[in-house]
Amino acid sequence: MSSVLWAPAPAAFGSSNLAIFCLANGFDPRDYETLHRWSVSDPGAFWRAVWHFAGVIGDPGARSFLRDDQAPMTQSRFFPDASLNLAENLLRGNDDRVAVIEADEGGHFRTFTLGELRRRVARTAQGLRAAGVARGDSVGGILPNRVEGLIALLATLSIGAVWSSCSPDFGAAAIVDRLGQIGVKALFAAPRYRYAGKEHDISDRLAEIVAAMPTVTMLVLAGEAGAKPDCAATCLAFDDFGSDGTLVFERVPFDHPAYVLYTSGTTGAPKAIVHRTGGVLLQHVKEHLLHGDVRPGDVVSWYTNTAWMMYHWLISGLACGAAVVLYDGAPILKTADGLDPSPLWAMAQRASVTHFGTSPKYLATLAGEGYAPGRLHDLSSLRSLLSAGAPVSPGQFDWVYAHVKQDMIFASISGGTEIIGCFLLGSPIHAVRRGELTVKGLGLAVAVMDERNAPVIGRQGDLVCTEPFPSMPLTFWGEDGDARYHATYFAARREIWTHGDVAEMTAHGSGIIHGRSDTTLKPGGVRIGTAEIYAACEAFAEIEDCLVFGTPVEGDEEIVLCVKLNDGFALTPELAGRIRKAICEDASPRHVPHRIHVVHAVPYTLNGKRVEGAARTTVEGKPVRNLASLANPASLDEYRALDRSKAA
Repeated sequence: MSSVLWAPAPAAFGSSNLAIFCLANGFDPRDYETLHRWSVSDPGAFWRAVWHFAGVIGDPGARSFLRDDQAPMTQSRFFPDASLNLAENLLRGNDDRVAVIEADEGGHFRTFTLGELRRRVARTAQGLRAAGVARGDSVGGILPNRVEGLIALLATLSIGAVWSSCSPDFGAAAIVDRLGQIGVKALFAAPRYRYAGKEHDISDRLAEIVAAMPTVTMLVLAGEAGAKPDCAATCLAFDDFGSDGTLVFERVPFDHPAYVLYTSGTTGAPKAIVHRTGGVLLQHVKEHLLHGDVRPGDVVSWYTNTAWMMYHWLISGLACGAAVVLYDGAPILKTADGLDPSPLWAMAQRASVTHFGTSPKYLATLAGEGYAPGRLHDLSSLRSLLSAGAPVSPGQFDWVYAHVKQDMIFASISGGTEIIGCFLLGSPIHAVRRGELTVKGLGLAVAVMDERNAPVIGRQGDLVCTEPFPSMPLTFWGEDGDARYHATYFAARREIWTHGDVAEMTAHGSGIIHGRSDTTLKPGGVRIGTAEIYAACEAFAEIEDCLVFGTPVEGDEEIVLCVKLNDGFALTPELAGRIRKAICEDASPRHVPHRIHVVHAVPYTLNGKRVEGAARTTVEGKPVRNLASLANPASLDEYRALDRSKAA
């Protein structure tokens, strides 16, 4: 079987933004490696070329890049003389073009023109100013993925303030752990939201949150009204907040804080990562325009909440002239007849989505349900399907091209909250190969290094970045922020960003992610990733979800696989044998689990990622440091009681 699943037609290759960018800067589009080498060896020239190609609004200044080789990598500076405003770039274009499509699980569908969006942003910005919010102040959101959240974000950025958001399904402690760090002055929140057909009222939780954050002086309530929170802050409805006025953009330096995002917090308090205005914009327009081939008039969707970095990535599509879809609710609904996976695909058909973003877990659920979006929906507008959050298995690549669409790009992408972007991602001028992330991101000196810090190809190692890039964090918020930031990403290798992924680079320039470094399994002292085990388990109709981790035993480590089974199945010796056989054949004999347990739930972070470390810690009888960072902390109870004698 050929590993190539898709390749660009000559006309599509030549008309792509990436090919045009190559030619405009004197490079042959067929020689990506030379282009990439230039992008990291002359970062000032490359990122200035991106600025001009994207038509960034603002003044780039005379200098593009400053680096003192004797100073830490984190002190490098891009465009130190620049002046720009992120919201001004997101709100560019003609007033009558559709900028936002709001949809939800119930079939709600509404469009907003750029002119409508601008007017509502101007009104909200006036409200923020009247509330005493000024440049550099922090504004928070506890909001579902609807237009009010985007308006609040853009209004915040327009006046030079800093935006940070949490999803309304986060618990009070998790929200205070995050927003409480940054001294939020104004807070936008939804007292009610709907998910999976159920109404949730968090009015009491909002009162608890505001009471724990005394810096909040203004609470703005969006969406359906719930009980008015009993708190000391001034409380107004979203529609009553602000006043009509002219939209004014306050231009700020390139390094001015724009967003604060948070690490998962599973090993302690979430780290508050400060992202700079110019770094966010340049990284995102590069990824959208060059790697994603996003064009004016395109429609970009990504299933995300307002806390995940992909929300911020999604809305940057506005800077490229695309419309963005804000989808609120569950991607799959439970009905009397079983699961209904249609909501996102019905939205994609109705909105004529060109770029559809999702996750491997969602794709696995569709495959398990036998759902074929390409057969059931008109996806003629779809040019690119993207997936993030975890490695995509080779079998999922096959499934996508068999059951979604053949003539499109499938881009498995990988990066992180820390860089608000990607290290490895897609390309409109490269072939898509099963199980591989197509190219290294332009402007990022990505490599895989072994334990001797030597770059390796064709072997597993640590994913690293050896040169500065604009979307590196500015700092971590709070005391000793610079020191904590440097210790997190540069402790393993001096002045080399070590990302925390086990990866592999191929001879043709693509990448493979094998799992997180902190979940690496080491049976017999040999490092192996978890991704191959998850991929093998995804092929079993009996398995709904699973978790794999290592535990110490007699000076070695054994692999423990926990499986959540679909209704009607049991972990028989025959099924356990088939699971082990599949893992052995698809991965290696070293990947085969020593123990297989049945569990009722798999623990996840609030950002939707499996928490192998917390399960391992629990099994070892140690306390988990920050249960508030988990979406379902009670799920760990049964891991504490796992009985070795009952394992398969």
